[in-house]
Amino acid sequence: MGGLIGTGFLLVLIIAFVMVFLHFVPIGLWISALAANVRVGIMTLVGMRMRRVPPNKIILPLIKANKAGLDVAVNQLEAHYLAGGNVDKVVDALIAAHRAQIPLPFERSAAIDLAGRDVLEAVQMSVNPKVIETPVVSAVAKNGIELKIKARVTVRANIDRLVGGAGEPTIIARVGEGIVTTVGSSESHNDVLANPDDISKTVLGKGLDAGTAFEILSIDIADVDVGRNIGAELQTDQAEADKRIAQAKAEERRAMAVAKEQEMKAYTQEMEAKVVEAQAEVPHAMAQALREGKLGVMDYYNLNNVQADTDMRNAISTSSAGSKLQAPAAPVK
Repeated sequence: MGGLIGTGFLLVLIIAFVMVFLHFVPIGLWISALAANVRVGIMTLVGMRMRRVPPNKIILPLIKANKAGLDVAVNQLEAHYLAGGNVDKVVDALIAAHRAQIPLPFERSAAIDLAGRDVLEAVQMSVNPKVIETPVVSAVAKNGIELKIKARVTVRANIDRLVGGAGEPTIIARVGEGIVTTVGSSESHNDVLANPDDISKTVLGKGLDAGTAFEILSIDIADVDVGRNIGAELQTDQAEADKRIAQAKAEERRAMAVAKEQEMKAYTQEMEAKVVEAQAEVPHAMAQALREGKLGVMDYYNLNNVQADTDMRNAISTSSAGSKLQAPAAPVK
C-alpha cells in the first residue's frame, strides 16, 4: 500500500515537472523554428519566459522575416517588444518595403512604430498614394461673392519624415488656407469658375507638404458652388448701422431742442411773472410818490394822457392793418 502511494506521488511530481518544463521551454515553438531554419537556442526561449516576453510574439515574426529574406535578430525584436512596440506590424512593414524595393532599415521602422504611427500603413501609402478629401472651404473673391470649394489631395507617405512630421490635419488646414488665399486674390468669382485649375496650381506651388509626413502629388478641385453675396450683405449691414447711428443722433438733437424749448418757456414764464409783479408795484410806487411830493398832480395827468395817446395809436395801427388784409382785390381791366 505504501509503495503505491509513493509511486503515485512520484508520478504527480513527474507530471508537474513536465508541465513546468514545457511552460518555460516551448518545445513546439523551438521545433517550428528549427523547421524554418531559424536558429534559436533553448536557453534563449527560457530567457524570454523569465523576462515575461511571450516567445510566440518574437519567434513567429522572426520566422516570417527569415522566410522573406530579411536579416533580423532575435534581440532586436525582443528589445522592440519590451519598449512597447508592435513586433508583428514592424516585420510586416519591413517585408512590404522589401518587396516594394523601398529602403527601410529595422531601426527606422521601429522608431516609426514607437512614435505612434502605423508603419505598415505608411509603407502601403508609399506604394499606393492616399486621397484626402478636404471639407467644404468657404472663400470670398474681391467682388464679394462667396465660393464653396471642396478639394481632393493625393498624398504619398514620406518615410524619412514620418517621425516628427505633421499629419493629415495639417495638410487639410494648409490646403484650405491656400484655397482661401487664392480665391481672395481673384478679382471676380467668375475667374475662379472659369479656371478652377488655377487654384490647384497656385496651392500646389506653395510647398504645403514642408514639415509634414507626406508628399503632395496633386490637388484637384472636386466641387465649386456659388454661395452668398457677402459684399452686398456687408454693405447692407453697414447701411443699417449708419441709419441707426443717424437716428440716434437725430433723437439726441430733438431731445436737446425739446429741453432748450422747455428751458426757454420756463425763462419766459419767469420773466412774465416778474413783469406782472413789477406792473403791480407801479400804482403803489406812484401813490407813494404823490404822498411824498415827488410826483405832482399835473405830472400824473400828463402821464395818463401820454398812456391814453399811446393806447389810441396802437388801436388805430391795429385796425388799419386788419382792414388792409381784408380789402378786396382790385378788378382786372
